[in-house]
Amino acid sequence: MKVLVINAGSSSLKFQFFTMGKEKMLARGQVERLGSDEPSLLYHRHDDVKHEAKLTVKNHTEALKAICDCLVDPEKGVIKELGEVQAIGHRVVHGGERVTKPTLVTQNIKGIIHDCFALAPLHNPANFSGIEACEELFPGVPNVAVFDTAFHQSMPPESYLYAVPYELYTKYGIRRYGFHGTSHNFVAKEAGIMLGMPYERLNLITCHLGNGCSITAIDHGVVVDTSMGMTPLEGLMMGTRSGTIDPAIVLRLVELGQSPEEIDRMLNKESGLLGVAGIGSGDMRDVIAAELKGDQQALRARRMFTSRIVKFIGAYFSLLGGADAIVFCGGIGEWSSYIRAKIVRKLSCLDVELDEKVNSRCSGERDIISTQRSRTKLLVIPTNEELMIARGVVKTLDNQITEPETGE
Repeated sequence: MKVLVINAGSSSLKFQFFTMGKEKMLARGQVERLGSDEPSLLYHRHDDVKHEAKLTVKNHTEALKAICDCLVDPEKGVIKELGEVQAIGHRVVHGGERVTKPTLVTQNIKGIIHDCFALAPLHNPANFSGIEACEELFPGVPNVAVFDTAFHQSMPPESYLYAVPYELYTKYGIRRYGFHGTSHNFVAKEAGIMLGMPYERLNLITCHLGNGCSITAIDHGVVVDTSMGMTPLEGLMMGTRSGTIDPAIVLRLVELGQSPEEIDRMLNKESGLLGVAGIGSGDMRDVIAAELKGDQQALRARRMFTSRIVKFIGAYFSLLGGADAIVFCGGIGEWSSYIRAKIVRKLSCLDVELDEKVNSRCSGERDIISTQRSRTKLLVIPTNEELMIARGVVKTLDNQITEPETGE
């Protein structure tokens, strides 16, 4: 089966195209800066043929048409006609409580996505537009939605409820949902393969560390807690997001005259590493470079970042009653041996031991970076959300699921 995977953002449209017999990626790329005066296309074929172009597209449908032109182009394409696309998978950020697995897109599912616009205003409307663009350009081709929140829907009430009046949950859906679920699910299953054991028999702490960061506690294949909350703002310190703060800070800022819009922008776009390091960048590579040059503010930001990760790992280790493995993924988790080392050196009380040599040479590839003596294994696993979505498409169509599971 040939599956096109779409990730529609507010100002971008990313894609990967797979043939699923051998799970081979045929092409990938994105249209960037949608809505601006100079959108651009980046296209990368599996054999390293590349194409870049300036576009005049205005919306997701026109961006998808540009991508399709590349896929069928006689020189750089990978198929002869669009009819070879047999299914389309979509990353959708928020599915609320009602969706617990990849699901065939129906009017009911589109309604659920729409209902969650208020919970993910930057993501769900764009995800919805991506689905409608595919329905227009690929009539009759099945679309499958894979939700970031779905993997976390196994959390018990004591993990997903906030200690606020209960009616806020029952009336407005205010609760922890969690995000990066597709990534956490992928690396958890891959960890089982690396350790030679079904992941349903493992206790895992999976750390997705990139510009956005989240940590998940997985008990025998079931999520029992995760760091992100009702929105992706809660939890760890991130590239530009504050992570968890005292809620009274927001009230104080309101008293000082800031508007909700200003506070939202500050906490999501101007905080985290960017806001603390003071170097004009929220990229961890820049923060580390400044730290190593002696910049004390950058050092402080990096220490804040790693300290919060250590605290979550320790809490989840206790919650799980021990862990078989701690998994690092995401741009920082996969590529930064420096950050991994700073984290693991604070975990010695958990009987975790880092193999310094293996860790130092591990960049963007899967490996076991703990010593053989380490009771809890340390794994680096490059995440592949697009492949996980494509797998979800195949499984969904094989099972012909047409309605979501509903929670009580």
